[in-house]
Amino acid sequence: MADPENTLILETTKGEVKIELKPDLAPNHVARIKELAREGFYDGVVFHRVVDGFMAQCGCPDGTGMGSSDKPDLEQEFNEEPHLRGTCSMARTNNPDSANSQFFICFEPSGFLDEQYTVWGQVIEGMDNIDQLKRGEPVRKPDSIVSMKVAADI
Repeated sequence: MADPENTLILETTKGEVKIELKPDLAPNHVARIKELAREGFYDGVVFHRVVDGFMAQCGCPDGTGMGSSDKPDLEQEFNEEPHLRGTCSMARTNNPDSANSQFFICFEPSGFLDEQYTVWGQVIEGMDNIDQLKRGEPVRKPDSIVSMKVAADI
């Protein structure tokens, strides 16, 4: 593991997933994800929207896709990192500065998202577990993040 302070360990209902954080691309978004992970915010949160051939979205505390943390929304940190398989990026509303706690993991390259959503990480292990998540919009009996931790804290 390159940098434990910038690696997330997600234990999901389908198995372990490791994400390399990219603070050089999106320092404020990475700081927020780590802050929420350290508070246990993501523990038990479901993958509420999982679209085959596109992405798996989570980070809504009520599982509807409408909720977020009680922290203020983040200003966008759009970057030139492409949305490829395993890319982790922030969900938002039509307002570019509305990202908060929800994020998605791309199943396939999704270039139409490039420079319009803030990329903050990349799955480096366990993408096969993300591939196994139940699909749906919304998902019936969705899979969840059992726990999400910064590797340096384990």
